[in-house]
This record gives sequence, structure tokens and C-alpha cells, in this order.
Amino acid sequence: MKEILKDSEVKMKKTVELLAGEFTRIRTSRANPALLEGIKVNYYGVPTSLKRIASIGVPDPRSLVIQPWDKNALSDIEKAIQASDLGLNPNVEANLIRISIPPLTDERRKDLVKLVSRLTEESRVSVRNIRREAIEQFKKKEKEKEISEDDMHRGQKDVQELTDRYVEELDELFAKKEKEILEQ
Repeated sequence: MKEILKDSEVKMKKTVELLAGEFTRIRTSRANPALLEGIKVNYYGVPTSLKRIASIGVPDPRSLVIQPWDKNALSDIEKAIQASDLGLNPNVEANLIRISIPPLTDERRKDLVKLVSRLTEESRVSVRNIRREAIEQFKKKEKEKEISEDDMHRGQKDVQELTDRYVEELDELFAKKEKEILEQ
């Protein structure tokens, strides 16, 4: 019984972590190095992650600074950022690239809140599916006489408590991200 609960908790925790990771890649009006995480640079003919060939800094809340370790990669990094769908405009200055994060329009903010809401709901559904699978496992074990009916009900109650806790974490993540998006 404890194995089922532990397995369910691991899966639910992973769901929360995945959503948090998705949220870091959603652009707000605040600069965040995670925005550039998915960018691949054609570095000497090999698609390479940007963070492997440069350091990314945040000098102020509205800009990012990329400092490549190899100065020859400047133009490749600039091209990769322009080719991305982030809508960012890199400015090359001597040995670094500066990116100003433009403020979001009200319409774009609403679209981002909808996106964040949809991602949160998908994660809630995922957590509920994990709960359903655990409950089915408890019922199966009870049917096969491996656990008592009381143990099955206790297991269902415990998995529901887990579900409630992780759905609450998802809701907190959503509220935090929504506030960050709507902040000007």
C-alpha cells in the first residue's frame, strides 16, 4: 500500500516540477535567463545549447546579457535568437549581446494568462489521473484479497489527500505566474 502512495507522490511531484519548468519559459515583462533555455546555436556546424557556449546574465529586470566564451560565436548566437519565436531583438556590443525585454501589451498578457491557465489545468488533470490509477490499484489489491476493505478505504483517503496537496501547489504556481504576467 505504501508503495502505491509513494509512487503516486513521486509522479505528482514530477508533474508540479514539469509545470514549474514550463512556466520559466513563458515570457513575462521581467528578464529571466530561462527564456533562452530552448535556443540552439549552430556552433561550428553543430546545434549547441546557448547556455553551453555562453553565460547569460540579468543586469536589470528588463534586459539580458549574453557573453559567449568564444567571441567568434557572437553572430551565430545573434542569428539563433532572431530565428527563435521569442520576438526578442538582440544587440551586439563588442564582446557581448544585450537583449532588451519589451513590455507586454495588455492583449499579450491576457493570452499568456490563458496559456498558463491551460497548462495548469492539464497538470491538474494529470494529477487526478495519477490518483485514479492509485485508487484502481487499491481496488484491485482488495479484490485479490491482498489488503482489507478498510486498508483500501484508508489508501483512497491518503491518495486523495496527496492529490489535494499537489493540486494546491499547482494553483499556487498558477497564481504566482499570473501575478508576474499581469505585473507592469
